[in-house]
Amino acid sequence: MTVDYTDLHDPNAEYTMRELSSETMGVTAERGGGRDVEITDVQTTMVDGNFPWTLVRVYTDAGIVGTGEAYWGAGVPELIERMKPFVVGENPLDIDRLFEHLVQKMSGEGSIEGVTVTAISGIELALHDLAGKILDVPAYQLLGGKYRDQVRVYCDCHTEEEADPEACADEAERVVEELGYDALKFDLDVPSGHEKDRANRHLRPGEIRHKAEIVEKVTERVEDRADVAFDCHWTFSGGSAKRLAAEIEDYDVWWLEDPVPPENLEVQEEVTKSTTTPITVGENRYRVTEERRLIENQAVDIIAPDLPKVGGMRETRKIADVANQYYVPVAMHNVSSPVATMASAHVATAIPNSLAVEYHSYELDWWSDLVEEEVISDGYIEIPEEPGLGLTLDLDTVEEHMVDGETLFDPAP
Repeated sequence: MTVDYTDLHDPNAEYTMRELSSETMGVTAERGGGRDVEITDVQTTMVDGNFPWTLVRVYTDAGIVGTGEAYWGAGVPELIERMKPFVVGENPLDIDRLFEHLVQKMSGEGSIEGVTVTAISGIELALHDLAGKILDVPAYQLLGGKYRDQVRVYCDCHTEEEADPEACADEAERVVEELGYDALKFDLDVPSGHEKDRANRHLRPGEIRHKAEIVEKVTERVEDRADVAFDCHWTFSGGSAKRLAAEIEDYDVWWLEDPVPPENLEVQEEVTKSTTTPITVGENRYRVTEERRLIENQAVDIIAPDLPKVGGMRETRKIADVANQYYVPVAMHNVSSPVATMASAHVATAIPNSLAVEYHSYELDWWSDLVEEEVISDGYIEIPEEPGLGLTLDLDTVEEHMVDGETLFDPAP
């Protein structure tokens, strides 16, 4: 068979990636030992958590099902449905090949960055769960083994009085003392009462003093019992970000996150290099190709990819490998259900430079009910030794909290 490589960008091309592999790459798709498995279906269901989580399941002719999750966002389930014909009939063990296949087939629909990458990520997570189950190994083993038995979790904290420094300090103390976390994060892009025009991104002196007071009260309250990070959500100008970072240099700040908008790498680099306050960025960049630029330009002190958004488990591993060459730690952004949270933990245990994985749902009392296994205990995730991600969806909880109009996964299509 002769392949026209221009067809790689044509979703209606008649050849399959299996043909491409065997005919042009000298790779056989057949294998023994019960590993010659085919994907038969891909399904999604959206759960109404503190974000609309998109759960993904990949089914096989062996009766084994893999579960994954894509970062929330409009259009993600539709994109996954669009990609289903490109993976049905393929062997789920070929994770890298299928990832590249989906990137190529979806190139005209934005597979460089954005929600198309996020949709591919959801399938990729499910493939890791599925491959682990087929091979009877935990997912971290597919990534090279582990450095640690448990992964540290940092708790994203909120309070009804988010602009009150004392209220933030009270909540920090409660989360440390009552919930057992030794790593926290608070928002700094909160109203101070001194704003004149938030659209211009400029911080007036009173605003900087207010944000520095939040940092002071929280860090001094928890002292050495917890590390504390602060998030700015891409809100400030370069000059204001530099002034804020300088103002909080004397406090025990774990990191200052996303102080400027994500598009301009040069401004980000300038802010990071202007201060001794550690700067963390990464959740709004896609794939290793974008995250690499932040790291190689030394525009970050800590990199923060969001695994079910950035490209999946192996892509996050690749980002961590680049970061490790620059001695940059990895603190994974995470606003997901237990599924992608555990996927992040599997990657975090397989890389040397992991700091922590975020937990954003401590106020959602049924978060842990979504799976049958315990995920977070005393601020840490114990890495399971069961095959795949080591989780079992509680379908009753999924059904109870589905987004209106969604349907439950088929048990075995």
